Amino acid sequence: MQDKIAELRRHLSPIYDLKAISYLLEWDQSTYMPPGGASARARQVAFLEGLRHERLTDPALGRLLEDLHAYEETLPYDSEDASLIRVTRRDHERAVRVPAPFVAEAYGHFAQTYQAWMEARPANDFETVRPYLEKSLDFSRRYAEFFPESEHVADPLIAEYDYGMTASAVSKVFAELHAELVPLVKVVTNQGEADDSCLRQRFPESTQWDFALEVIQRLGYDLRRGRQDKSPHPFTTVFSIGDVRITIRVRERDLGEALFGAIHEAGHALYEQGVEEGLEGTPLAEGTSAGVHESQSRLWENIVGRSQPFWRFFYPPLQKLFPEQLGKVSLDTFFRALNKVQRSPIRTEADELTYNLHVMIRFDLELQLLEGKLAVRDLPEAWRERYRADLGIVPPDDRDGVLQDLHWYWGFVGGAFQGYTLGNIQSALFFEAALREHPEIVGEMEEGEFATLLSWLQEKIYRHGRKFTADDLIERITGGPLRIGPYMDYLRDKYGALYGV
Repeated sequence: MQDKIAELRRHLSPIYDLKAISYLLEWDQSTYMPPGGASARARQVAFLEGLRHERLTDPALGRLLEDLHAYEETLPYDSEDASLIRVTRRDHERAVRVPAPFVAEAYGHFAQTYQAWMEARPANDFETVRPYLEKSLDFSRRYAEFFPESEHVADPLIAEYDYGMTASAVSKVFAELHAELVPLVKVVTNQGEADDSCLRQRFPESTQWDFALEVIQRLGYDLRRGRQDKSPHPFTTVFSIGDVRITIRVRERDLGEALFGAIHEAGHALYEQGVEEGLEGTPLAEGTSAGVHESQSRLWENIVGRSQPFWRFFYPPLQKLFPEQLGKVSLDTFFRALNKVQRSPIRTEADELTYNLHVMIRFDLELQLLEGKLAVRDLPEAWRERYRADLGIVPPDDRDGVLQDLHWYWGFVGGAFQGYTLGNIQSALFFEAALREHPEIVGEMEEGEFATLLSWLQEKIYRHGRKFTADDLIERITGGPLRIGPYMDYLRDKYGALYGV
């Protein structure tokens, strides 16, 4: 059957090359493309996505998968060939539900919407982008209609990001987490805010940029296979295992923006750079879900990057780079500033305790949009009301309200946000498992050494790509299902010590 496997790989390789080319065009649009190229870029992306969809739904691929069915059943579940057949079949069977003209039209629209959002956000102009979002919502509902057996309209969209999860399953996890988080946030915020003025001084952009790049290389990000650029919203994109790029944004009066953005995106990139090279050109050559992907960005950004051991190593060189700003600031003061808990309007700048409340707001709002219970025209006010109710604050404008995240303006409405909180929960599960096997990891972090942790993650998660679902990985690594206990233990221990509660 190896000749059939070779034929399958030959069929798949152009599909994933087309995907990479499409990603390259999107990366360019977010970094260097002049605004005048937006309409042509929409046409180009639509063409590529339509062509890729046609190849993925080719009846010849379906026949080839059928020919391989008997062979698949003779193989261990975790073998490369069995995984390749299984995941390709899943992708093919989902894709054949959706007509190619719909895919081309939708992705052409999304490219136009993204350009409109990039211009609307700095102008604080939701009304300009509102018609685009209304059309995106329509595309999202139409997409869900191709899967009529779904329990909830959001389920097919969630499956695109976190296969195996549903709206009801996510809602159940979120309700359990919300019940634990809200009282903890209240207790901590009642202690008074930490002084983070040391982070709000003027830090020259070029020095911040260089320090962030130095840090992520030390973590393991390979610049021979990646690069760092600027964009309005940080993201990671993958053109191949040998070309995994990140973008960040820099603010001169916010030391954490560039640094933690870089660590966060490098966490995504480490995952993609760690996929086994033999999986290149197949549907296995990428992270398995949004949640698992986010578990890596949040593990490196928060559990590692906002820890005391990490800063015992990195703070002295940072002080040398900024002697006037940080020379007289103690490590304890700096560490408390980095982990300040406050009720704020911006998700990407939120602390670990309040972050998940931002995600839950977005998840609930997009469910209401998809269910038809909330109209796009009423979204800004609904956004403000939820922030008033859940966080006790109101965003000052739409720029820092409903326009702050790119997700609804760069694809379907629904499915993208739950991965952030699922990833936070998983990050603690995975780090706890790593420490059980390698308790020396914490001591190594104090020396600026991260090879043991990175190697463990590569062995347990990264190298497998999409061979296993998120549930499979969690069970294989932790010996149990997804659960919030270790994550809440981590938050209580860390913030209990910081705030004396």
